[in-house]
Amino acid sequence: MSYSIPPPPAQPPTVHRRGIGRRLAALPRPVLISAVAFVALAAGGVTGYLLMGDGIAEGTTVRGVDIGGLSAEEARAKLEAELGDLGTAPLRVVIGDDGNDEAGEPEIHELDPAEAGLSLDFEATVAAAGNPSLLDRILGRGGGEIELVVHQDEEAGRTALTGLAADSDRTVREGAITFTEGEPEVTTPRAGVALDVEDSLGRLREGYPAAPPADGADPADAEPAADPVPLPVTRAEPLTGEAEIEEALRAWAEPAVAGPVLLTAGDATLTISPTLIGDHLTLSADDTGALLPEFDAAALSADERLDDQLAAAETEPVEAELRLDGGQVVAASPGSNGSTVDRDAIGEAVEPLLYAEGEAARTGTVATEEVEPVITPANYRDLGIVEEMSSFTVEFEPAPYRITNIGRAAELINGSAVAPGEEWSFNRTVGERTEENGFVEGIIILDDQYTNAQGGGVSAVATTMFNAMFFAGVKPVEYGAHSFYIERYPEGREATVAWGHLDLRFLNDSGHTIYILASATDSSVTITFLGTKRYDEVRSETGPRTNVKEPGSREGAAGDACVPQPPLEGFDVEVTRIFVDDGTEAGRETYRTTYVPRDEVLCEGGD
Repeated sequence: MSYSIPPPPAQPPTVHRRGIGRRLAALPRPVLISAVAFVALAAGGVTGYLLMGDGIAEGTTVRGVDIGGLSAEEARAKLEAELGDLGTAPLRVVIGDDGNDEAGEPEIHELDPAEAGLSLDFEATVAAAGNPSLLDRILGRGGGEIELVVHQDEEAGRTALTGLAADSDRTVREGAITFTEGEPEVTTPRAGVALDVEDSLGRLREGYPAAPPADGADPADAEPAADPVPLPVTRAEPLTGEAEIEEALRAWAEPAVAGPVLLTAGDATLTISPTLIGDHLTLSADDTGALLPEFDAAALSADERLDDQLAAAETEPVEAELRLDGGQVVAASPGSNGSTVDRDAIGEAVEPLLYAEGEAARTGTVATEEVEPVITPANYRDLGIVEEMSSFTVEFEPAPYRITNIGRAAELINGSAVAPGEEWSFNRTVGERTEENGFVEGIIILDDQYTNAQGGGVSAVATTMFNAMFFAGVKPVEYGAHSFYIERYPEGREATVAWGHLDLRFLNDSGHTIYILASATDSSVTITFLGTKRYDEVRSETGPRTNVKEPGSREGAAGDACVPQPPLEGFDVEVTRIFVDDGTEAGRETYRTTYVPRDEVLCEGGD
């Protein structure tokens, strides 16, 4: 048996393929190096991305605080710890572009960020830092400085700015000229400024928080920005300029106080000084900005600094002197008219002379008026002064101080005329008991014992006056008895006075004018009321002494200040005033008086 062996099958042509290594080897060397680096970087990025998860990109900073590589929670905590104080620091602001006060210095205000509705939003800041993607990390993107996110509550901001506006807004001020001690003083014009609250909201947000700290400084130690945040305003410019002020000084202000204004008033001359003039003259801007004078004539007329000059220029009328002649009231002297300056006309007389030059041109006149006396020989009967209403006399032991003081008080009281419904006052009529008023030192009662003081002895006149008004039937308004009883006076029916503390006053309720006669000798004082009797008779009844208390004894002050004092019991007493008309009692009043014991006072060297 034979077998055929077939030929082997045909083979495909051989194809030669290059591997990766061969292809890389075929690349240019620089390209090959870059490719290798990219692969290594990508491998590292994948590894870092897997390790970091959602961490913040490296190199990320906020106000110099590095938060790179931290988680969002870690970054927020770090920012709050290191920048929290920065958000609470006061925000300094200045109103307007100039922001100057009256002295030209910047007027800085501080706002509490919380009250102004400003706060730092660290959570939003961290969110803004972002979480870079794998490709960003591979390509090195992300990181760097990012801004703090600011939260603003606009309503709170408006409230804070409105309060700031109330303290800082100012109205436009026109120029003006006033005077100090007769010298012109210029008020400089100033623009009006009003804070623009709405536009200021954005400025606050932009300026908050304060500037970052210097390089290398702790962020928490950041100081407020060197320049405060300027807040926008609306402005109103004054109309008055330098030219208007200069013209007003030349035409009005300087001539007005160049010298005094002289006013003749009868035989007297009133001198209105530049100081008086300036105190009642101002120059204010009108609607065009021109400064025009405004002189307050009424205020000048009423100025109390003119009182002394007016008193010297005026004369008091002299009342007709009345006296009793055989029980009848007669005129002993005619009296005379006085004169007074028409005070209300002073300012009006000064005004047209203000801007004149020279003494002659600045001299004018002011009207005077005659003043008639209340009581004249022709009218005293018509006034009801037709009879004696009462008369009372007090005897006293002669002493030089008593003679002087009692005589002076009687002199000042004599001739007093009291119209119906008016009050008469001892202190107002007699005045303060001073040396200048004609009084000398004498014995008075002070703190329940005798002592020396100006006007001693005047109580004798007060007691006489009290009894005259008591028996005239008029109404006492104010009176006070001595603290202890003095034997020469009627008990319960006497009075004392003390300047500034105790007065003796009565109301003329008789229905007619009362004329008072007062005279004194070296040992007595008498006061008589002339007018029209209200009652036919006024009687007095004195009750018994009650609540009697014995006096004590004590040593007096040392030296010349000691005044010896004899003892006398203290007691209470009632005096009743009885009004009688047509023989019938018409009414009665009771006066109660308490006297303290008069202790014996022994002076050193005395008996």
